[in-house]
Amino acid sequence: MTTGLPTGLRNRHLRRAVTVPAVTTGAVALAASAAVWVPTAAAFDLLRGRNRLPTVRSLSLALGWSTLETLGVTASTALWASGRSNDQDAHYALQRWWADQLIRLLHRTAGLTLEVDELDKVIPGPIVMCAQHASLIDALIPVWLLGQVGMRPRYVLKDDLQLDPCLDIVGNRLPNHFIERDPSNSTAETAALERLAVGLGRRDASVIFPEGRITTAATRNAAVERIADREPARLPLAHVLTVLGPVRPSGTAALLHGAPQADLVFVTHTGLQALQRLADAPGGLPLRRSVRIRVTRVPRHEIPHGVAFAGWLDSQWARLDRELASPPRGATQPMLAGDPTKQ
Repeated sequence: MTTGLPTGLRNRHLRRAVTVPAVTTGAVALAASAAVWVPTAAAFDLLRGRNRLPTVRSLSLALGWSTLETLGVTASTALWASGRSNDQDAHYALQRWWADQLIRLLHRTAGLTLEVDELDKVIPGPIVMCAQHASLIDALIPVWLLGQVGMRPRYVLKDDLQLDPCLDIVGNRLPNHFIERDPSNSTAETAALERLAVGLGRRDASVIFPEGRITTAATRNAAVERIADREPARLPLAHVLTVLGPVRPSGTAALLHGAPQADLVFVTHTGLQALQRLADAPGGLPLRRSVRIRVTRVPRHEIPHGVAFAGWLDSQWARLDRELASPPRGATQPMLAGDPTKQ
């Protein structure tokens, strides 16, 4: 399990001196050796009876990702060199392009197809978006969704995601907040999240993953145990969860406090369980079914304040959990990843 950004890489200049060359070298090496690893990986898959070639797909995904990272870093460097490092519109455009291309790459290599229910509920802003965290690619889903309707996300992200060089560089030029996995000063972090949401407008969304980390059976049980020790009044609703993990309500509350006009939007999905862990990902490719994304919007006047908020959020999360566990209905607005006519 990831424990956070290594101490030695907290300095951004040192971190980028490591991550940027590493990713660029990886892209060059994978491209230069494709004539070797493609047939070798294919033979490896076929000898093991894996006719859908998951190893070939995984390595192709690694090549595509590292190439997109290199292109993104190059574009961000060009913006800096031209004196536009503070140009948010240019960086949001780069972010949308990067997310769109990565979704298309996942469509080609991993068989990713997205189906979105009621995308129109995302607009207009301001909104605070609470997104489910069940897989390695969850950070990509909100930015892709928001990009379809011209919205600008302000993310709350774990600090170790800065090991992704493109996310590190562009993410730190935009109004995002990278939070430690186990912050030593939770009061300061809460205040930072409140400031992050200040000034949200009709094109803006603040995005948070209230579960705090990828939810598995183990992390769900650990979270329930923590609630039993610290907040026993929340235990009944935490116990009923079978798909989602218990939320940490303080971050969402801080964002809503910073944006007093914002509605709350929940984004949940099914179909990404095979990508919960990096070690398991090759065996889960290609994905066996479409990823179904559900969007639920709650108007601001229906959201309680103060001490009642945590219990209310728990009840909303439990309702979403029941919906995820039930058989899906027909999608109202299918959007196929990689198909430009659907975007």
